[in-house]
Amino acid sequence: MKTALLATIIATTLLAGCSSVPMESKETTDLAKEFNAPSKDTAGIYVYRKDTFVGAALKKDVWIGKDCVGETAKGVFFYKEVPANEKLEVSTESEFSPNTLTINAKSGELYFVEQFIKMGAFVGGADLELAHAESGKSEVLRLGMAKGGNCSSVLQ
Repeated sequence: MKTALLATIIATTLLAGCSSVPMESKETTDLAKEFNAPSKDTAGIYVYRKDTFVGAALKKDVWIGKDCVGETAKGVFFYKEVPANEKLEVSTESEFSPNTLTINAKSGELYFVEQFIKMGAFVGGADLELAHAESGKSEVLRLGMAKGGNCSSVLQ
């Protein structure tokens, strides 16, 4: 009985540890959650992953163009200002297939991209979806801001 309990505690700890990523300070997070207009001639992109059980132990990389945004875990978001008036490709790492979302970024606009985990027979993959501004803001307000710029895989 004690062995089973100990094994459960160890497994839970390992799974929780696998899904953590470095986080930004409270000040940086709070500033991003003000949803201020982006700088002149730029658009702002929030990429977030809800705090759900599905795929909780998985971390998945996200890129905008060839630039690494960061590695997601459950319950985190990133904010990045990008050049405006361009077609931008937001991509995520997935075992199923390349998953890319194209955004026509307009100057002064904020965009909200949800990354979600799709469970397969043996592994979980990720996909992206453009969210409505109000639902995106509502989700981001519940999440922590991860530090950007660290991807564990290479964009193909």
